[in-house]
Amino acid sequence: MAAASLSRRGLLIILSSPSGAGKSTLAKRLMDWDKSLRFSVSATTRPPRPGEVDGTDYHFLSEADFKGMVAQGAMLEHAHVFGNFYGSPMAPVAEAIEAGRDVLFDIDWQGAQQIRNSALGRHTLSIFILPPSIPELKRRLVSRGQDGPEVIAKRMLKSWDEISHWDGYDYVLVNDDLDATFDRLKTIVSAERLRREQQPGLAAHVLNLHDEFREEEE
Repeated sequence: MAAASLSRRGLLIILSSPSGAGKSTLAKRLMDWDKSLRFSVSATTRPPRPGEVDGTDYHFLSEADFKGMVAQGAMLEHAHVFGNFYGSPMAPVAEAIEAGRDVLFDIDWQGAQQIRNSALGRHTLSIFILPPSIPELKRRLVSRGQDGPEVIAKRMLKSWDEISHWDGYDYVLVNDDLDATFDRLKTIVSAERLRREQQPGLAAHVLNLHDEFREEEE
């Protein structure tokens, strides 16, 4: 068996951060860096918005179907937000993992915790993005120009709730410089792909090396 032919399992790459820490920008850069990366397509009970495509933007489900999947253990994580259910179906993610494709999740700490405790938890790579300071986090939110003072105040309050769960992640990056943070993120992903547990063909390769070694001795 040639070393180059060794297969690997995919990773569930979780990125979490408070709003304004740079998570979305880093996720986009990561996908531009590796075109094989795919975002997990969530399921929801809310109706489709104009232009949204079922199976591409979301899997649109009835409330009964969604609750049925949760009861069957077919959701990696799920939550009830503003009157609608959202979740990550397990089957397409499991298929991607076995095929050696990484799946990217942009979720909060509660969703991350559910995924780590799921049947696919051993394939999880969780990364939390911290801002360099609270004033800088607020400055970034204000500079977006998308929200008024009241909404920004609510986002700042929620941000601390997110930050308080930083120690539940495998890696934590302080995003004080976007380029440097992205370089560190690439390094983490590259290294985690080579974890022994992620390379199911290693045992067979070592056995083959053993057989070749015995042949050399004869």
